Amino acid sequence: AFPWLPLSIFFNCPRPIAPDLEGDLLFLLDSSGSVSYYEFSRVKEFIADLLKLFAFGPHDVQTGVVHISTTPTMEFPFDRYLSTGAVQHAIRSIQQVMGDTNTGKALSFAKDMLFSGKAGARADVPKVMVWVTDGFSTDDISQPMQLLKDMGVTVFIVSTGRGNYLELSAAASQPPEKHLHFVDVDDLTIITKDLRDSIAAKRLRATDISTSSFRLIWPKFLTRETGYYVLEYAPTGDPRRKLTKQLTGDHTSFLVSNLVPQTTYEVALIPESNERYMPPQTTRVTTLEGKTKKEQGPSNGMPSFQSVCLLSTEPISPARVLISDSRPHSIRVSWAPTPDSVSAYQVLYGPLPGNAVKLVEVDGSLNSTILDDLTANTTYLVTVSAIYKSGKEKALSAKACTAEGEEVSMPCTGTKFGDKGGRVVLTN
Repeated sequence: AFPWLPLSIFFNCPRPIAPDLEGDLLFLLDSSGSVSYYEFSRVKEFIADLLKLFAFGPHDVQTGVVHISTTPTMEFPFDRYLSTGAVQHAIRSIQQVMGDTNTGKALSFAKDMLFSGKAGARADVPKVMVWVTDGFSTDDISQPMQLLKDMGVTVFIVSTGRGNYLELSAAASQPPEKHLHFVDVDDLTIITKDLRDSIAAKRLRATDISTSSFRLIWPKFLTRETGYYVLEYAPTGDPRRKLTKQLTGDHTSFLVSNLVPQTTYEVALIPESNERYMPPQTTRVTTLEGKTKKEQGPSNGMPSFQSVCLLSTEPISPARVLISDSRPHSIRVSWAPTPDSVSAYQVLYGPLPGNAVKLVEVDGSLNSTILDDLTANTTYLVTVSAIYKSGKEKALSAKACTAEGEEVSMPCTGTKFGDKGGRVVLTN
């Protein structure tokens, strides 16, 4: 099972900082008395980890924090901390306010902050809000949340409590399976990467970059009936070479070709809506020098670090993982969906903490397997990777606990399971 590769490669694939990502990112943090000190500290670590790979600045990501309490308060505005180190220190220095959980008031306050120059908010950049909650609120959230979404704010919700699924799924941006996460406070790291990718995906971005082309991908802002797009791109510093294309409103991607190698291009996608104003989406893309990424790799047949961490543009699989039938020495792992484009699934698993990992390969037509020869009363990290026929991969991780038995090792902590129960982790 790939003994030459450390476990950290499979479970902690680092993402490079995205220098072209721009937007105002607001965290709505439940700071009320319904949240314990321990839970609050875990949430702060989660937010810090979520933000550590973003680039911050007046032309990059800006972030701010609002406390949910009896009266909403601003921890810091968007334009106060404009470096990764400063943001990390500021997040970890947040002190809990306590008080009541007046989320509706905090949402109205957040709306004003997201569109206020006094708070450092910028016009014509994507607006994203992440609401971290224990699932409890003392006032109505439906109307202020709808006002936020009507103004173009993308809303992600992370619920660390039980919460009301119907209420929270209505509050999150649609579809809820991409914007709503239910997770134990001790398991927040499971969703960190997927939430970070989802935040970055709420805008124009480039994939499949080669020496002479790249593919642009963007969310569905329009339909063929509601408008069209104007796409403009030119080499940085040379606007005279700008090219313009008009695309119908049902487009969500476009291949830009016939480009110059090792050249940075300024790209603007302008949604022309006949219903409401939509800000332009911009990005910067640098073409490669020499061989493309698909041509790179070791010649000895071993999988490279890059191929292990490759992001898939295929249909997402797995989108959910279920752990069930927990016994002292075995568990069942199931996943969905199972598209025809997947040739096989690889299930990597190892005890936590630890650096040992085993691999089980499953045919692409199957959606479950039993992991056996496990240690009783032990927490395992299980990662299911879909191997597409194109060679691309998509992975999703979940924690699992074996049941107590005669053989007892370390205490099993983290996700809690019943005798035959399981936990579904829904991600992007």
